[in-house]
Amino acid sequence: MTTPQQPDPRIQPPNYVPQQPGGWQPAAGFPPAQPPKKKRKWPWIVGGIVAVFVVASMAGGEDDNPSGSANSDNPARVVDAPAAAPVKDNTPAAMNTPVRDGKFEFVVTGVESGLASLGDNPFLAEEAQGQFVIVTMTVTNISDAPKGLSPSDQKLIDAQGREFGPDTSAALNLDTDVAFWDEINPGNTVTMPVVFDMPAGAVPDAIELHDSMFSGGATVSLR
Repeated sequence: MTTPQQPDPRIQPPNYVPQQPGGWQPAAGFPPAQPPKKKRKWPWIVGGIVAVFVVASMAGGEDDNPSGSANSDNPARVVDAPAAAPVKDNTPAAMNTPVRDGKFEFVVTGVESGLASLGDNPFLAEEAQGQFVIVTMTVTNISDAPKGLSPSDQKLIDAQGREFGPDTSAALNLDTDVAFWDEINPGNTVTMPVVFDMPAGAVPDAIELHDSMFSGGATVSLR
């Protein structure tokens, strides 16, 4: 144990007067001097602990790797790229192969070309500007409600890539199940020949079949 140090009697404390023998007493009108207070150490200890926690939390924040760089403890999250949109197959289907567009399934069963005229009735007979081409198909309503179908929504394409619309007046000379804008009941199948008037030297290459004038269409090769 350390022995408390006694004040040096030769040094006069402030506001003290000599006292016999060999000491000092407070001067009149002044309170006795207080011994120096000991400095408290706990605020420094607490401050040091807080500083340690602050540094540790800052270090932990850096380890979270907010920038997204990879490390062994926290690998960077890889964001999958969006899947590419499927590429539409534009290869025409073959004849006698079912194709679908909208509410209908089509099967092209035959093509006849090089016809100069159609019809025996003198009031309905039609002469071709070039040649008549007849494309015959079956059509099935694959929906659950009646659906109208028009031959005029179909397109013929020749070997040069030119498009031709149907000749609806010439088609009146044909024996067909489907009248213009007729409705087909769900599950029923009808036969529909479509007539086109093409140049005499044109070669029918494909037909584009449509549920309606606004549908995407399905292409069938006529070769």
